[in-house]
Amino acid sequence: MKSSNNQEGISKAAGLIKMKRFALGVLGVAVVLFLIAIYFKIGWLKAFSEAAMVGGIADWFAIVALFRHPLGLPIPHTALIPNNKDAIGQNLGTFVSDEFLIKEKLEVKIEQFNFAEKAANWLSEKSNANTIASLIIEDIIPGILKTIVDEDVQKFIQAKFETKLREINFGEWIAVGLESLTKSEKQEQLITNVLKILTEELQNNRDVIREKVNKSTPWYTLGVADKKIADGIFNGLYEFIDEAKHSNSSIRRKINAYVLDFITELNSSPELQQKVNDLVIEFAHKSEVKEYINDIWSQIKVAISADLEKKDDSKIKNKIISMIQNFGVSIKGDEIMLSKINNFIKIDLLGILLKNKQMIGDLIASSVKSWDKEEISNKLELEIGKDLQFIRINGTVVGGFVGLFIYFIEHIIT
Repeated sequence: MKSSNNQEGISKAAGLIKMKRFALGVLGVAVVLFLIAIYFKIGWLKAFSEAAMVGGIADWFAIVALFRHPLGLPIPHTALIPNNKDAIGQNLGTFVSDEFLIKEKLEVKIEQFNFAEKAANWLSEKSNANTIASLIIEDIIPGILKTIVDEDVQKFIQAKFETKLREINFGEWIAVGLESLTKSEKQEQLITNVLKILTEELQNNRDVIREKVNKSTPWYTLGVADKKIADGIFNGLYEFIDEAKHSNSSIRRKINAYVLDFITELNSSPELQQKVNDLVIEFAHKSEVKEYINDIWSQIKVAISADLEKKDDSKIKNKIISMIQNFGVSIKGDEIMLSKINNFIKIDLLGILLKNKQMIGDLIASSVKSWDKEEISNKLELEIGKDLQFIRINGTVVGGFVGLFIYFIEHIIT
């Protein structure tokens, strides 16, 4: 952008120099014609060239006097723009606020502009959506990730997680789940599976039972009864579990009755429900759970950063592009939404402009006042100086013909 502005400035400067040389060349022609007229004593040519030189020099003086002192001489009422830049800025600010920032004019301009339609068309273009998405993934999202304090986010997640847990009545949930389970064959299958697992674990831990029994018996038994006691415990547990596997066994009926009693109590007892909820909250406070929750944020950050590094292949970027385009397309086809957006902008923008019209005028005035005298003079000359050179050219040519006209009138009268 900056190199483009520099190139434009160089082009304008070259055009201005070219026009100055051309205007000077036209004045030079008038000087040559004046010398020819004197040498050959040509009256009409002398009148033409004299008036042309006067017109050209007078217009050169007038134009230069706008921007600087002619020939560097501090002639009064010259260098008008740099010497009066403060007044120009104040008048410009007043002119804009009084003549342009008027409700009636602004309403017409805002309605003609149709901001909503133009914005919708612009957003629906993929290249424009890509520009916005690139800005978001290259500057905004990484900037947000850098400014976020991980500890604060982790504390926030922990607090929200605990708050949500406290809002849930886990006792009721468990009761509903168990009640649903009892009404299907899954409860029987679940109990069977649990008993099967217990049988396997009992078999795998037979030596552990013997060791426990050995540690529990008095030393003076010399381990004589340890094996019988251990086998008795093992066989008793094994037979109990094996009997419970049968669906019509008394043990299975007692288990089913216990589950039903537990469901009834869980549904009707706020105290039991609170105990269940407290167990869940206590579980959430365990260090392992906290570390897991904290790790969630770390994984999210790593995943976001890794995705953003893919640039054009980023899933986040492509999703943002799609969202922006879809937003633009959806608005473009919705006349009601377009009207609402335009009315919103019209009311809000109009209100802001009218409310701050004096401040806008003062801002323009203060901005012009802050400019350097030489800088503002050079900038304005660069913008309008090229066209002003035509005044010099016209002044030279028109002045010459006026002189010629006066010459002929003088000779006709005399």
